[in-house]
Amino acid sequence: MGRRSIPRPLPEHTALSRGRELTRGLADHARDILHPLLVVARGLRVLAAGGRRRWQQMPGDRRGPTLLLVASCTVIVALIPHGPTFATAALMAAGAWAGRERVLPDEDDDRGEAEDARLQAVYEALVPYFSDPQDPAPLYEHGGDRQRAFEDHAFDGQGRLTALRLRYPGYFTDGEPAARARIEQLLYLKAGRGREYRFDWDEATNRLALSALPPLPTDIWAQRFVTAPGETVLGFTDATTVQRTLPVTDGGGTRDASPVVWRTGRRSTEPHLLALGRPGSGTTTLLRSVAVQALQYGDVVVVDGGGTGEHACLAGRQGVLAVESALPGVLAALEWASHETQRRLMAAHGARRLGRALPDDVRRPLWVVVDRPAALSRLAADQGRPDPQALLEVPLQHGRVAGVTVAVGEQLDAAGLLGGPLLALTGARVVLGALAHDDVARALGAPPHTTPAEEAPPGRGYVRLGPGPVLRLQVPATPDPYDTETGEAMRRAVLDLLPERVLPYLGPAPVGREGMLPVQAT
Repeated sequence: MGRRSIPRPLPEHTALSRGRELTRGLADHARDILHPLLVVARGLRVLAAGGRRRWQQMPGDRRGPTLLLVASCTVIVALIPHGPTFATAALMAAGAWAGRERVLPDEDDDRGEAEDARLQAVYEALVPYFSDPQDPAPLYEHGGDRQRAFEDHAFDGQGRLTALRLRYPGYFTDGEPAARARIEQLLYLKAGRGREYRFDWDEATNRLALSALPPLPTDIWAQRFVTAPGETVLGFTDATTVQRTLPVTDGGGTRDASPVVWRTGRRSTEPHLLALGRPGSGTTTLLRSVAVQALQYGDVVVVDGGGTGEHACLAGRQGVLAVESALPGVLAALEWASHETQRRLMAAHGARRLGRALPDDVRRPLWVVVDRPAALSRLAADQGRPDPQALLEVPLQHGRVAGVTVAVGEQLDAAGLLGGPLLALTGARVVLGALAHDDVARALGAPPHTTPAEEAPPGRGYVRLGPGPVLRLQVPATPDPYDTETGEAMRRAVLDLLPERVLPYLGPAPVGREGMLPVQAT
């Protein structure tokens, strides 16, 4: 009988290789089986992220009705026979559609390489500003790992950077405006010019978030806005910076827009307005828009210091007490406004002392709209007459109690000629035009959180109401209806808002000896 050989154990490397093959096969089979579930899970995650983003961008006044609508739909679906089953099936189908592969592998790879190169270039550019030779574990270093510093990013369909969230070391001087400005300017250049970016600094956690802002709408014309007495719409801004929307009408229909509402009156903290800008930036358009809205509830006195006649459309209208551009008429109108403020103030004090309601003529708002007072002050100084700005001190100081509001517009180059009381008592500030970051900060008293636009349409700028934040602003188009270059649609829109004429219009008057447009007499 022959002897059988004793079985020998398999070599160790053979057993390991067979184990790996078995594990890989099981993983492939599990991936094939669970692939539909993975697609649905990825789609649900995409839908949840989109819903969270829409919720954060939604104004506060629309969140309550939205929650009520969602709750109502949920109750209705729960009460319908087989409703939860159909709702679950629809949700799974939506998740599968959102989680499908939308980009071919080769296109995805090419775009991913381009995005990685773009992010690496931004990372390398930040190294000199966010690094220190004494840092034992630097977050930013040449050839370092950008994934440690960049937490999140987003690109648009054209491969441009639209959002970036990064970390920076704790020793960076984020409390110094100059240090912040250097980083913002660098990211602005690397992310791409021609757009406006918002920078949100979180000093507590050493985070910086960059986001590309869409352009503000320029197709909103002058119209009757849905506001309460004492509220004036200066323009429109980003939806994420204000918690209010207004229905507006444009060429394509009606939609909701986010307004910048300036509140005036006796309870206002910023009762007076100062608008600065370059020539052609839209300061006169802003004053015209303010005057048209003010005529809905009050009386208006208009002073045209430029003498161009751009406020002639208001002359002779119901509620317009005067439209003056010649120096004698301007001084008379402003002197009357000063005396009227004192009279209203004394009447209000007397009524309160006797415990009575304010008289009707005191409760009715009075607006003093002054365009380019610096030119009038220079002309008055040459002729030895009183300074028109000095006559504005009483309405500026006591206007809030007396129901008098002053709105002043001036060119930015002549801002140094404005008097101290005028600059100190105008808490609502607007600056228009394509300006540098420092010019905006000096005009508003605080720097903006966004990069100024290189090219700005008329009426585009920034606004700050008192100690509030600096917001982007687009003034509604309110052109001079008597200008020959104004389109028929815009001309009709402005004329429809003006009150009826109580005095006939005689047309533009010839220029007087003083270089100013005299007021038309009837």
